[in-house]
Amino acid sequence: MSTTTASADSTTTPPYEVAECRGVLRVYSDGSIWRSSKPSFNAPVDDDGSVLWKDALFDPVHNLHLRLYKPASVSSAKLPIFYYIHGGGFCIGSRAWPNCQNYCFKLSLELQAVVISPDYRLAPENRLPAAIEDGFMAVKWLQAQALQAENPDPWLTDVADFSKVFISGDSAGGNIAHNLAVQLGAGSPDLAPVVVRGYVLLAPFFGGTERTRSEAEGSKDAFLNLELIDRFWRLSVPLGDTTDHPLINPFRPNSQSLEHLNLDPILVVVGGSDLLKDRAEEHAKRLKNWGKKVEYVEFEGQQHGFFTINPNSEPAKALMLLIKRFITENSS
Repeated sequence: MSTTTASADSTTTPPYEVAECRGVLRVYSDGSIWRSSKPSFNAPVDDDGSVLWKDALFDPVHNLHLRLYKPASVSSAKLPIFYYIHGGGFCIGSRAWPNCQNYCFKLSLELQAVVISPDYRLAPENRLPAAIEDGFMAVKWLQAQALQAENPDPWLTDVADFSKVFISGDSAGGNIAHNLAVQLGAGSPDLAPVVVRGYVLLAPFFGGTERTRSEAEGSKDAFLNLELIDRFWRLSVPLGDTTDHPLINPFRPNSQSLEHLNLDPILVVVGGSDLLKDRAEEHAKRLKNWGKKVEYVEFEGQQHGFFTINPNSEPAKALMLLIKRFITENSS
């Protein structure tokens, strides 16, 4: 458990709760913040030994770590690298939460890939663009590993193909992946010898001041309902700004135009009952209309996060095959 406190006069009204997120984050009227040391998703970790893993520090300034995964039995000489950036509305979540770890086990084994799952600074202590900056640092860490000639880490370098990197993100992580795609551009020249081949946006967390139909008409009982969406944005939007900020709403007039930007291939995936569906679909359609290589896939009737909530479901299995095909098609 961690608590951030703000100074307060002892004669003032005792602080009261102004925001709560899934039982693991509480924000109080005096600016103090409480975080639980436990995850909001209480599930057993399915570590059967078929996938090896370890942690690494990628940002000593902010004490940020990432978790590396690789199959215990490698099927080929070199494996593609697949980033999986966790979600949580930019406010909660961790590489160490069981739902994240279990999905990374599946990704590594079924994709036959080295999976990298980084943490990033969370709001409201660290509002945007902190998370985007940390995502960039996580991929720059990989570049440093690829350039490490004198003291390489054989755990990674013996099996990883640095020329076949894919960056994916779930919800807020999908937003980070999008912003990395824009920042790095096609071929990711600033990461050489690392080469990013494509991006997978899993129910990406975009926003805007104008409601979409799926937001306005979405169920109040949805796993990610409108009240929680708004709460996440209130806690993570840069102070003094709105959800039309360019990092949140890529297509507002004050956002960077993506029409003439060269981008790597992008796969956008969303559940048909996800309140974020319309924004994900608009994102894919706009980029496709501008000539980008974009594939949009909607899983009918599925809620936000269906693939981590029930990774053994038929839709989750179909998604895994979809990702595998995307990697194969864009690896050459």
